[in-house]
Amino acid sequence: MSKRVIVCGDDFGMNADIDEGMIALADMGRISAVSCLSLGPTFADNAARLGARNIDIGLHVNLSEALDARAEPMPSLSKLIVSAYTGRLDLNWVRTQLNRQFDAFEAAFGRAPDYIDGHQHVHQLPGVRDLVLAQLKQRFGDHRPWLRQTAPGMLSGIPMKESIKARIIGALGSGALARQASRDGLRTNRRLLGVYGFDGGKRRYADLLQNWLFNARDGDLLMCHPAMNAQEGNAMSRQRRAEFDVLASPKLGDWMSANGVRVSRLAAH
Repeated sequence: MSKRVIVCGDDFGMNADIDEGMIALADMGRISAVSCLSLGPTFADNAARLGARNIDIGLHVNLSEALDARAEPMPSLSKLIVSAYTGRLDLNWVRTQLNRQFDAFEAAFGRAPDYIDGHQHVHQLPGVRDLVLAQLKQRFGDHRPWLRQTAPGMLSGIPMKESIKARIIGALGSGALARQASRDGLRTNRRLLGVYGFDGGKRRYADLLQNWLFNARDGDLLMCHPAMNAQEGNAMSRQRRAEFDVLASPKLGDWMSANGVRVSRLAAH
């Protein structure tokens, strides 16, 4: 029996290269979910094209990065985490940001998101988590989106640096998110794969991807950050292009077959 794995591309709407990469991979059947920055500079222009694809489309809640020069400033991720865990988070500001982002998503697609997650996993933080769940209840009633769970998947063969990062992400709220999702009857993916330092080029990403596919279990989610092209001099953009090249490679089909993995939509399970 094959293992159904959600392969989720993050950051749609951040720039055109990312958007084109996501749409191309969706057409290839290499990703089954796309997380949207609904206030991103290219989101509105490309949302309709994304909506025509047979994938889960989610809201990528952003509270930690200004997406272009015209956007209002955002706190750094470290500052946001400290504020959340010391009870100093401005909940009115968070509520306003969530309202704007949910409204923009619904205006573009004419429907609720299939799922909710967070840019830099902010959806799981104390305070933020409660307000996200309140949005789902108020807006969608009994037909609520699923939530991305961040607890790390199996880490066999994963280097120490990546393993530590995966555990830290999970420790910042995955347990509480899982308990609250269960209490509210919300679905989640099983575990999270795909955490690394966004470096190393194609060869390193290919090696990591093969380990993640080996470690995958039914219902896990493998996140990725591909883009069609790379901006000159931008290391993160070059790594996004490396991810795209690996995910688009014919070899990926062989790796999935060898590990019994099938790219799947959670909304269709």
